[in-house]
Amino acid sequence: MALKSDRNEVQTDISFFMNEPATRGGIASMSTAGSGAAMDQGAALVTYAASASGQVPMGLLLNDMVNLDLTRQHINQHKDEVQKGGKVTILRKGYVVTNNIEGTTPTAGAKCYPAHSGNLSIADIVDDAGATPSIGRFLSTVDQDGYAKVEINLP
Repeated sequence: MALKSDRNEVQTDISFFMNEPATRGGIASMSTAGSGAAMDQGAALVTYAASASGQVPMGLLLNDMVNLDLTRQHINQHKDEVQKGGKVTILRKGYVVTNNIEGTTPTAGAKCYPAHSGNLSIADIVDDAGATPSIGRFLSTVDQDGYAKVEINLP
């Protein structure tokens, strides 16, 4: 589990699809953009980028993406699972408690940046434009289970 139930979802976005299995709690980056409002265009895709350098972070993934044989089993709605290729919910503003943290242990108040594979980091990964944008800040240190409270604040 990558998210705990302690969270405050101020602003979410439901205009993107995801075509890969993924656990909730990581930073989803834009893969391809749709046109116009793009509410139901399959071209509007997000992904857990292999490298955060040069990526546009869209927000924190709030669903588990699964690849199930739906003729044999159902999606677990209580776990907020979404079938691969389905529409996802992305947190744009609010806070969550997640364990998708990479690298140095964060301190409360430290800026939060996207890292590889959807992880969060206190390290700024420099790209061609100069720097990766901060996506928020850590509101706590890591607990004994590896979870920390993170504020997501994307424009």
